[in-house]
Amino acid sequence: MITLAQAPFDPGALLTAFCAGRDETGAVASFVGLARAEGGSASILELEAYPGFTESAIEAFAVEAAGRFGLQDWRIVHRVGKIAPGEAVVFVTTAAKHRRAAFEACDFLMDWLKSRAPFWKKEHGPAGARWIEPTAQDRTDAQRWDV
Repeated sequence: MITLAQAPFDPGALLTAFCAGRDETGAVASFVGLARAEGGSASILELEAYPGFTESAIEAFAVEAAGRFGLQDWRIVHRVGKIAPGEAVVFVTTAAKHRRAAFEACDFLMDWLKSRAPFWKKEHGPAGARWIEPTAQDRTDAQRWDV
């Protein structure tokens, strides 16, 4: 399931709900990404998405991850709009029979979200605003999976 959220969300509550009733699941892995202040140079992170298109692109990739790693389930929540430093930007969780599959799928999904997901990111700060592109490290991380 994918949610693009305008409002802040509680990763702990999302994880608790995701784990409920999983008597055949051996492992749940999760990742929470937070907005950084970048040493005071960023006061707001602004994320834009194209409704419908962004969710479809993420869904297609998550289905690929589910098949590749044998996932039982997955959940992605990604903020859009204006996000303050310290607020959660992304929550990814995966469920599998075994820990390695859950961990690797979570890592795989985050590498794709950082390098390829159709989001437009702008950082606002005292010096003005600037668009943010995936870094060389983001691309290198994604290449591990031949994404």
